[in-house]
Amino acid sequence: MKTTFIALSAMLFTMAGLAQKSELKDAEKSLKDGNAAEAKATLEGIKGTIGGQDERVQAEYYYLSGRTYADLAKKGDETAFDDAMTAFRKVISLEEASGKEKFTPESQQWLQSLTADLVNAAVDDNNEKKFKEAAEKLYLAYSLSPQDTSYLYYAASSAVNGGHYEEALKYYNELKDLGYDGSGMVYKATNVETGEVVEMEKIQRDIMIKSGEYKDPLDEKTPSKKAEIVKNMALIYTQLGQDDKALQAYTDARAQNPEDVNLLLNEANLHYKMGDKDKFKVLMAEAAAMAPDNPDLQYNIGVINMEQGNIPEARAAYKRTLEINPGYVNAQLNLSTTYVNEGNALIDEMNSLGNTKADIEKYESLKQKKDELFLEGAAILEDALKTNPDNQGILTQLKNIYGALGDTENFQRIKKLMGE
Repeated sequence: MKTTFIALSAMLFTMAGLAQKSELKDAEKSLKDGNAAEAKATLEGIKGTIGGQDERVQAEYYYLSGRTYADLAKKGDETAFDDAMTAFRKVISLEEASGKEKFTPESQQWLQSLTADLVNAAVDDNNEKKFKEAAEKLYLAYSLSPQDTSYLYYAASSAVNGGHYEEALKYYNELKDLGYDGSGMVYKATNVETGEVVEMEKIQRDIMIKSGEYKDPLDEKTPSKKAEIVKNMALIYTQLGQDDKALQAYTDARAQNPEDVNLLLNEANLHYKMGDKDKFKVLMAEAAAMAPDNPDLQYNIGVINMEQGNIPEARAAYKRTLEINPGYVNAQLNLSTTYVNEGNALIDEMNSLGNTKADIEKYESLKQKKDELFLEGAAILEDALKTNPDNQGILTQLKNIYGALGDTENFQRIKKLMGE
C-alpha cells in the first residue's frame, strides 16, 4: 500500500508539471496575440505551484510574467511597471544561480526598455503637473538602472516641484551618500549651412565634423549640482521646521562652494528667521563684500540695521543701494523714513519739556532740527517722484511729511497728484 501511494504521487506530480508547461505556452500565445490580460490570468492560475518547479520552468514563468506586466504598463497600467521589473530581475537571479542564462539576455533588454518607458511616462506626468507620480517613476527608473544617477536627481526635483518634501529629502540624501556631482560635458558644433549651434552626442558630433557638414566643435562643461542639492536640502529642512539640520546643510554646502553668494544669503535669511539678527548682519556684510555691486544685498543690510536702530549704518547701506540702482524705490522710501523716524523721536523729547526759558529755547532748537530731518526725508522722495510720478507709496509718505511740517502748499500739491 505504501509503494502504490508513492508511485501515484510521482505520477500526479509529473502531470502537474506538464499542465504548467501547457499553460506557459498558452500565456506565450496570448502575448503573441496581443492579449496581455489573458496571459496574466493564465499565469496567475499557476502562480501558487510554480515554486515547486525546477529553475528552468520558474525562469520561463517569470520571463513571461515580466513580458505580460511590461505590456500592461505600456498600455497604461502604471502599477505594472514594478511587477514587470520584479519578474525580470527574478529571471536573472534564477538563471545566475543555475548557470543557464536562456532568458537573461532578453530580460536585460526588457529592463532597459522599461527604463526608457518609465522616463517618458515621468516626462508626461511632469508636463501634467503630476509631480508625485513623476518622482516615483523616475526613482523606479533609477532602481532599474542604478548607474544613471541623474534619474534620482530628477526624481528629487519632481518631488520638490510637487511640494512632496520628505520624499525629495530622501532622494537628496541618497544622492549625497552616492557623492553625486551632476557635472558633465556638452558637445556642440555649428551647422555650416545654417550657422546654428547644435548639441549632440560626442561620437555623432565628431562624425559630423569629419563630414564637413559641421564646424567649430565646442566642449562645454556643465557645472556641479552639489551646491544646488545641499541648498535644496536646507530649504526642505527649513520647510519642515528642522532649522538645525538646515544650518548644517548650509555649512556643508558653503565648505564645498565658498564663493557661492546665494548659499550665504540663504543661510543669512535662515538666521534672521531664527531670530539671530546679529549673525544675519555679519553674513550680509560678508555677502556684500563678495558681491559689492548687488543692490538687493545693500538694501537688506539697510533693513536689518534699521530694525536694530543702527541708523547711520542703515543710511549708508541705502545710499549705496541707490548708487548702484538709482531707481530702487524701496531704498528711497526707507532712506526717507530713517530721517522721519529720527525727527519723530525728537517730538517725544520736545513734548516732555516744560515752560522755562531754557526749555523753550531747547524746544525751538529741537523743532528746527526735527523740521530739517523731515525736509531731508521729503527731498529724497521728491527726487524719487521725478522717475516714479504715480508711485502711491512715495506720494503718501510725502503728503504725511508735508502735513507734519504744516506746509499747506506742498501738502495740497501732493494731494492733487494723488487725485484726492
